[in-house]
Amino acid sequence: MQTATLNASSDMGHGRPGFFARTEAWLDARGRAAWITAMVGSYIVFWPVGLAMTAYMVINDKFSGTGISRRKRGGGCGRSGGLRMNRSTGNAAFDSYKDETLRRLEEEQSNFEEFLERLREAKDKAEFDEFMDERAGRKDSDTSDS
Repeated sequence: MQTATLNASSDMGHGRPGFFARTEAWLDARGRAAWITAMVGSYIVFWPVGLAMTAYMVINDKFSGTGISRRKRGGGCGRSGGLRMNRSTGNAAFDSYKDETLRRLEEEQSNFEEFLERLREAKDKAEFDEFMDERAGRKDSDTSDS
């Protein structure tokens, strides 16, 4: 049952943010101009998408360049780091501790993603083997009936 919880919380079970979360982070990193460019482009491609994007930008305060959702999450720290995480505090001991901790966490995340990939591959192999066994069983029953 733990797998269901894990899959629900990790965006379709991939262990990394989904397409929309990655796109939002990418646009946030490039600022307000990127959001406005994406909005205008979406109007050109298909106006309902542009309208939805405009509503999303208004609701999440993307026109100001900071974004409410970013403030709610605590400054947008994540894989890209965020501005707060890259600033020096002036305390060399703390900065080295922070860098080491972030490096360790990134390594743990990478190891976990590799584990999830191996788990998916094992599940895929088991499902394929089961399919092949069923197929072989059907083929044997078809030849014995004839």
